Amino acid sequence: MLRPTLRLAGPGAIAALGFLLLGSRQSAGAVRASGEPPAGVHPAAAERVATFAGGCFWSMQKAFDGVGGVTSVLAGYAGGTKADPTYQDVETGETGHAESVEVRYDPARISYEQLLDVYWHHIDPLTVNSAFCDYGPQYRSIIFYHDADQRRAAEASKRALDQSHRFATPIVTAIQPATPFYRAEEYHQMFYKKNPVRYEAYRIGCRRDARLKQLWGDVAISQGKDR
Repeated sequence: MLRPTLRLAGPGAIAALGFLLLGSRQSAGAVRASGEPPAGVHPAAAERVATFAGGCFWSMQKAFDGVGGVTSVLAGYAGGTKADPTYQDVETGETGHAESVEVRYDPARISYEQLLDVYWHHIDPLTVNSAFCDYGPQYRSIIFYHDADQRRAAEASKRALDQSHRFATPIVTAIQPATPFYRAEEYHQMFYKKNPVRYEAYRIGCRRDARLKQLWGDVAISQGKDR
């Protein structure tokens, strides 16, 4: 991703790492895959689908990857109007899409409520049209519900957080019906595994961990220390 407003304030070493990010985010050389999930990702009969937007999909994919009961996590675009958008389309902020992840999971092993718990503790739910160092509507936070049960669970979860008075300001994360989900280009898929140095440069430069700790305290540390 191109991150023109990347916050790189801090030691020179962190800044140097952060600049490694630019080449990978600006690259459009990889061939874009279609909007359909790749072979083998279609859900089995027992699997269900959850869709979340919470800022950079590199980090959101990492947050759910490896969680018990999650069978696959796909990075992509949701919430917009343009059919089959490219990364370059979405990054203009004009298509209405948000960087998102499609999570396929086994409800016998993990509940939707537990997925919501993972989601909340890996996002900043207090900022409008931004996430950490990324700015624009493509980085807004959204819970896309696929049925009435997911809607009720998402609304109850958000309401409970607001009523807990953990935060001084209301949660701005939207809850809305699922829209068509378009698979992102292959070079974005599991970026944190394919390009660990560049991903860590982005993560450090964005001060992601510090903000999560500020928001969620030790819970963020316990759930996010190796994510």
